[in-house]
Amino acid sequence: MTTRRELTEAVGERYRRSDRTEKRQILDEFIELTGYHRKHAIRVLCRVPQPQRAKPGPQRRYDDEVRAALITLWEAADRICGKRLKALIPTLIDSMTRHGHLSLSKDVRQRLKQISAATIDRLLRDVREQAFSGQRRRAGGIGNAIRRAVPIRTFSDWNDPLPGYLEVDFVEHCGGTKVDGDFVHSFVMTDIATGWTECLTMPYRSGAFVLEHIERVSRALPFPLRGLDCDNDTAFMNAAMLDFCKAAGIELTRSRAYKKNDQAWVEQKNGAIVRRLVGYGRLRGLEATATLASLYEVSRLYINFFQPSFKLKSKTRHGAKVTKRYETPLTPLERVLRSASVSDADCVPSSERSTHWISYVECATPSSVSPNAVLPERRRRRQSHPVKFHSRISWRALERRGRPERSGRRIIEKRASHMTGVPGKIRSSIPGRRYSSGSKRSPALPRKSSMSVSLRWLPPCIPARSCAPCSAA
Repeated sequence: MTTRRELTEAVGERYRRSDRTEKRQILDEFIELTGYHRKHAIRVLCRVPQPQRAKPGPQRRYDDEVRAALITLWEAADRICGKRLKALIPTLIDSMTRHGHLSLSKDVRQRLKQISAATIDRLLRDVREQAFSGQRRRAGGIGNAIRRAVPIRTFSDWNDPLPGYLEVDFVEHCGGTKVDGDFVHSFVMTDIATGWTECLTMPYRSGAFVLEHIERVSRALPFPLRGLDCDNDTAFMNAAMLDFCKAAGIELTRSRAYKKNDQAWVEQKNGAIVRRLVGYGRLRGLEATATLASLYEVSRLYINFFQPSFKLKSKTRHGAKVTKRYETPLTPLERVLRSASVSDADCVPSSERSTHWISYVECATPSSVSPNAVLPERRRRRQSHPVKFHSRISWRALERRGRPERSGRRIIEKRASHMTGVPGKIRSSIPGRRYSSGSKRSPALPRKSSMSVSLRWLPPCIPARSCAPCSAA
């Protein structure tokens, strides 16, 4: 249609100026080219072109000149969105005009300052699609690139792995209500196959502490570290963590965003170990970090050697009812010793591990030491070594009673119950009925008016015959 219109305009002017004979020749050529009827071709060639009328309605306010200036401002502003660009246009116009990068008329400048964010997005739609190749621009950078490089593993993707695949997570001790500031964090690592759990501390959340703790735990584990599964925290999703795992041959995976059940194993340990042991108080500073680290140091062997846990064996659904079958409760140490993938060389501790490792392993294995053989030694050590237990009442209990914190501290001298499996008892000056664990009173505790609390996380010292420190004592 455009070609016929252009041909009509070019031939029509020559047709109207020609005589009768020339008009006949021009008309024959025009009909042959266009295929028009002879009478319609005569009317088309004799028609004088009229000036183009303006379209009805409001006139276009933002023309090509405004659009070209807007594209320049958008490029100078690093291709930001229309709402942000509208707030920046007055500053950009003044700055770029002052430095000679932009020259605008007064009318264009005024229209640019009055333009709306929706109009900016509409005028830049074609340019934005061409610049981003039809894809939406996403904020981020190296963090998003690392997340895309780390594969996702859900809770159903484990399929009974070998010992050495650990889930890691943070527990922040901020006191319940989240406020600004750096608080002590517990770094929890849980093995999927055995339930072996390591808890470490850091004064604040940092990727450098994470790498340091992973190296430390990898040397202390009774099996090789094969894989780590973390969430999308920046302390895990960084270049240093990715390079470390590649260099060490550790498989790094991550959970889905906002799907805490993908890390169900470590989330369970966060409540069963960290929150039950430490509570929900607010911890801050290096002194609190060192105290919490020493608490985890004395409790790690007790948790892994003397705390049996259930492991799901099967789960069947019958309509709305779900039936779960569990294996016999075993401690993490027993699962490690029964695992066929863990060799004897892996269980031998390195020089940097605890010196009591072998003694604890020998004593925690029922077939290695007979209880009757060491019973006289237990009685002798119980009579010769009085131990002072320091108890401090929680600040919540003191706040309810209106007492200063130092009034809740009391030192009671009791004799340590070595090798009996019954932890030492602490009596507090606060009257009232108390429970050692759960909702029922422990039958091992006497009924007294004073509180009797069981140190559930105090690891009993079970010396073996090869334990040099205990034998020397």
